[in-house]
Amino acid sequence: MSRPAAKPGKPAKPAKAAARKAAPVTPTAAVDAELERLARAMRDRAYAPYSQFRVGAALVAADGRIFTGANVENASYGLTVCAERNAVMAMVLAGATDIRAIYVASDIAPPASPCGMCRQTLLEFARDPATTRVVAVSPTDGPDGRVGWTLAELIPHGFTGDQLDRPRPAAAPVRAARPRPPRAR
Repeated sequence: MSRPAAKPGKPAKPAKAAARKAAPVTPTAAVDAELERLARAMRDRAYAPYSQFRVGAALVAADGRIFTGANVENASYGLTVCAERNAVMAMVLAGATDIRAIYVASDIAPPASPCGMCRQTLLEFARDPATTRVVAVSPTDGPDGRVGWTLAELIPHGFTGDQLDRPRPAAAPVRAARPRPPRAR
């Protein structure tokens, strides 16, 4: 049986994808330990020659797959991509869109929380921000070595696609431009 071609911009679905859909995963202690290990390993792969602030991230998607990323700096600082966003992009490119937990490893204690841009990106791919866990880890264990939040705690009033579905106010009328007087020569 042949499958119809995918619509433009949409990948074709495998023949038995619906039958194999996994139940959403709830991270366990073993998954958490693996996420922490991978986040620290990714931190060591970070490309941070300008700030020397190395960050690694590892996340688990709802289907149980784990994705990693590291920050990659650029001399044009605006082109720098954070570890968390690199992990999210890897997840999306692999076809997953629901984050359950993310571990972020940095070189400082207490560890740094994700920046605002990363929080917003995580929010885009968290089905339930109140249960999506964000854990920051430092290079050392101990009381300052690990801090955790829910995504809802990190970005309590975040902007989501829900706001885009609301009715939009009528556009203001466009005023006609006044003719300009001719320029003197």
